[in-house]
Amino acid sequence: MAGIADTLGAALSSALGDKIKSTTIALREVTIVVGADQMIETFVALRDRPELRFDMLIDVCGVDYRDFGGAIWEGPRFAAVYHLLSLPHNRRVRVRVFAPDNDFPVLQSVVALWPSANWFERETFDLYGIVFSGHPDLRRLLTDYGFVGHPFRKDFPLSGHVEMRYDPEQARVIYQPVTIEPREITPRIIREPQYGERE
Repeated sequence: MAGIADTLGAALSSALGDKIKSTTIALREVTIVVGADQMIETFVALRDRPELRFDMLIDVCGVDYRDFGGAIWEGPRFAAVYHLLSLPHNRRVRVRVFAPDNDFPVLQSVVALWPSANWFERETFDLYGIVFSGHPDLRRLLTDYGFVGHPFRKDFPLSGHVEMRYDPEQARVIYQPVTIEPREITPRIIREPQYGERE
């Protein structure tokens, strides 16, 4: 007997056909990969087709696949991952869309389909640098307006590029290069000779 995830995978394959580049079923969850050029058409079908009815967008997050799994990643570096919920059918699906350009990742906004995507897309832009074309107000959400770079990218330095501090002489906040010296912290292990032995 087929499980719920297998049934959903078959329904998605039947409804979307060649729009799905790949389907993965793991831990009873279905993940499909969709091309960036067909993402809006696919999302409209996921939302509006009566056998699917994924009418709720739960989350949008970015992923940087650089050095994925400890190896060199073959393929596009950045992706947006969408988590959808079908209330009438009580099912979930994860949709992954890769941005075709690694240097300037751009995907289409889904705010017109699900207004809840507004802040999710802003957060993804802020932290990963993925631009969502057609977004009504794409600007930083979590970092400061003067922030340089995108902190969740794997090539972003741990200490950042600039730091801000309040300067009492100028009576304002100023930006300056990071003054933290990089260092490697090696934990010190101290064990007593009878450590862990019962008396």
